[in-house]
Amino acid sequence: MTLEPCWIIGVLDAGPDALTPEAARLLGQADLIIGETRFLERFSQCLPAGAEQRPAKGQHKALPGWIEEGRTTGKRVVVLATGDPLLSGLAGHLRHRLPEEALRVLPAPSTMQLAFARLKLPWSGARLLSVHAVDGGEWEWDAPSDHPFAPLLRLLEEADLIGLFTSPANSPARIARMLVASGYDREFLLSVAAALGTPEERVVADRNADWIAGETFAAPNVVILRRVADCPRPLPRVGLADGEFCHEGGLITKRAVRMMVLAELGLHGESVVWDVGAGSGSVGLEAARLARRGWVWAVERNGARAQQIRQNRQRLRVFNYSLTEGCAPEALAKWPDPDAVFIGGSGGQLSAIMTACQARLRPGGRLVLTLATLEHLAAVMDHLEASGWEWSVTQTQISHSRPIADQHRLVPDAPVWIVTITNPSKSNE
Repeated sequence: MTLEPCWIIGVLDAGPDALTPEAARLLGQADLIIGETRFLERFSQCLPAGAEQRPAKGQHKALPGWIEEGRTTGKRVVVLATGDPLLSGLAGHLRHRLPEEALRVLPAPSTMQLAFARLKLPWSGARLLSVHAVDGGEWEWDAPSDHPFAPLLRLLEEADLIGLFTSPANSPARIARMLVASGYDREFLLSVAAALGTPEERVVADRNADWIAGETFAAPNVVILRRVADCPRPLPRVGLADGEFCHEGGLITKRAVRMMVLAELGLHGESVVWDVGAGSGSVGLEAARLARRGWVWAVERNGARAQQIRQNRQRLRVFNYSLTEGCAPEALAKWPDPDAVFIGGSGGQLSAIMTACQARLRPGGRLVLTLATLEHLAAVMDHLEASGWEWSVTQTQISHSRPIADQHRLVPDAPVWIVTITNPSKSNE
């Protein structure tokens, strides 16, 4: 028996008048209709009298089974979804859970497309993102890596025009409050399009975040963020001057050495990085700016330095970074396994910290240390004697020009050794 495909039909809150003839025909022939309650009610006049209706709210895991059960019993199944079901919609969820021949998609205009049309705003260059996720609470600087706004914060740095699919929890007001808290409120204006195609339709354009934060909008709604023209020039992606960081008494991995360390870490866009003995946070914060889709976990035992890290993180607007105020190796236990580890300070626990990091470092990952004393270098070499891991040592001897009378001379920094250790393969775990 040839099974009928399930049709995922895009619909709008405007109701039956917005249906295409093909969509109306498919609905009129359906034996099982699955959709949000508001759609089942709004399109009730188009549904066959004897057809079964199933509300889909909270049933994403059950939907594939419902569809296959209906198809195998000879039913013509229709799923009602918002707008274009393949644009941050239900079809993307179902296509990975059902055979290819089981699905057909009939889209309507996306609510995002309609929102841009209402605003008469070209959107060919817009970046689209959904924050229609579980309620992660209000965003704050110590928000976890899985907060629903984490992808949005990464996008704010590079995009000038952003369209957001919202949710009741992650509403326009909450998005606006996040912009204020993160310091992006002066760089973006917000537009909101709510309840499009219904009598409650409301569209507001180019408002500041403070204004949106005090408003309530009917669901469903979308938010459009547009960067204003006179934004400050962003800092360079890598190689920040030492003066960009708060630090005390010169306790900072200086820029030239920092650049070598970042190169040795071998970062990619999604790297998970550990920064042990973070100091001022200079290495970890620059690593977070490079691994923008990754995350940096840092630990610093000195409370005053930890506070400096928080100041640096906020001033540099680094969001993919979590700081633990405590001691290693104990603080490392709950972190995810790293792709790269930097040890800038050890508090007398160097061998224990190295052992803990080597036990967790992913295959091919790198562990990098900076050392300023012969005793620490000897201790690291002794530790590596029995490890069987690949390692190399680079000594830096960097000098800087300084004026002397009407001429210049070179003044050297203290030598620094950079030790790079590589986890060779899974077979060595």
